[in-house]
Formats: sequence, structure tokens, C-alpha cells
Amino acid sequence: MNEVERIHETCRYVEEHSDETLSLEMLAKKAKMSKYHFARRFKEVVGVTPKQYAAEMRLRRLKGALKEKRSVDDALYGAGYGSPSRVYEKAVRSLGMTPAQYRSAGQGISISYATVETPVGLMMIGATDRGICFAQFGDSTAELLGRLGAEYANATIVPAQEPYHSDFPKWVDAISRYLAGAQPHLDLPLDIRASAFQMRVWKYLQSIPYGDVASYGEVAAAIGRPSAARAVGGAIARNTVALIIPCHRVIRESGALGGYRWGFERKRALLDLERSHRGDRKERPRVTPKIQG
Repeated sequence: MNEVERIHETCRYVEEHSDETLSLEMLAKKAKMSKYHFARRFKEVVGVTPKQYAAEMRLRRLKGALKEKRSVDDALYGAGYGSPSRVYEKAVRSLGMTPAQYRSAGQGISISYATVETPVGLMMIGATDRGICFAQFGDSTAELLGRLGAEYANATIVPAQEPYHSDFPKWVDAISRYLAGAQPHLDLPLDIRASAFQMRVWKYLQSIPYGDVASYGEVAAAIGRPSAARAVGGAIARNTVALIIPCHRVIRESGALGGYRWGFERKRALLDLERSHRGDRKERPRVTPKIQG
């Protein structure tokens, strides 16, 4: 068995024992490598450190238990978490909500939404008090509201009411400036659920320069998973916040635009818009969206 095969075997061991304390020394011994060589080769092959992989597998076990409607405490301890306070801190970052809220598909979460008319069509923005959790294009408010409800089945979803949350007009203005070419980078607070792999892909997408594109393979290589182009495509397809996570900047290896969950023509329009303003950073008239609660 070569090194890569031994590392894959170690991954399977981690998946089966993610509820246990797994030290680097112990995993290296199982892989029959020195500790430092194992750590280096593991990251080269898997794309994350052994510690990160073990944490992702433990989180996956927790998610599975929560979806089975087991009690939060049973799910936490069954997944191998020892300190509830630390779990809640990590869960808010990894799940986008507390374990109890994740278990109940957003129950107890309040989401305000509004629709915005933009040059590339109708957009709905949904937000919790932590940040934007939904930003998608569609043909009608009813269609978009249906998607928002499917994503957060048990959340309380209400139209944004005037006076709006103090940050809401700022978020709309930022999107307006982006669509006008005056703000190439959207740095807005997000409150989204994602696996560790999805988050790595999405964070990389946010680093692709305005007006540029990258292929699925280039994204995979950039995050240390050169053989995971298909998985990268899957992560991109699950993005729920258009523009802020600019998945429209990822194209096929051939140079063809490829798919886009909000429509091929919209993807082309967004890329054309960015390219037309690339290198031109002068202040320009804003496209003032009409906000509808």
C-alpha cells in the first residue's frame, strides 16, 4: 500500500472514529509515517490538515444526529464534543446557527426579506440579525419567497418593514454600487450554513478579482484539492447568496460559461458588466434599486 492509499485508509478511520480524540501522533502511526511527514502529505492529498478533517467529520456526525431529531445534548456528546459551550461557539460559525436551531430547520430564527429591482432582474435579499442568509434572482416575488421558505422551512419569514434595519439600506446600496461598477468587492456580513469544504470554495470565490474568471479545476487546485473539480461544482451549485459569493466568475475548462443556477443569460450579463467596468474605478452614477418589502 503506497502513501496515498494509506492516507485514504486513515481518512476512513477518522470518519468511523470521529467521536473519539484522535491525535496527530496516533494517526501518523496508523499511516506508518513520521508525524511531520504525515501532516504534510495528508494536507497535500486531502486538502486540509488532519485536525481540520477530523473536525469536519465530527461536525458531519453532529449534523446527522440533529437531523434524526435526537436531543441536542445526545447529539453533541454522541458526536464526541465534550464542552457544550465550545460546541455552541463553533456551531454558530459552522452551521450558521446554534445546534438546536439547525435541528429544527431554522425554528426560532426570524428572517426579514425584501425584493430589489436590478439591471439583471428581480433579486430577493433575506437577512437575520446576524447577516444576509439569502440573496437570489428570480422572475417573481412568489417564486423567490418559495425558495426562501424551502431553505429555512421552520423559520419565521416576514417582509422587511419601514423603518428598515439600520444595515439593510447599506447592503442594498452596496449591491447597487456593485451593479453600477463602482464597488467591485461586496464585503457584506453573511449568516449561511455550509460544510467546511463548501466554505473553503466560497471563500476562494470571493478572492477572484472583479472582472476575472477561474475554471472549476483552477478553483480546486487553489484550495488544495486538484482532483475535486466536480465537488467544487457541487459546492458552487449550493451557493445561496448571489453576487456576494460570486459563483458567476467560475467557468468551464474550455472557456465556455457553463451553468448558473440563476440563468445562463444572467451569468453572461454579470460577467459583461464586470468586464466593462474593469480598470475603471471612477465614481459613477448609482443604479438606485427599488426596495419592496
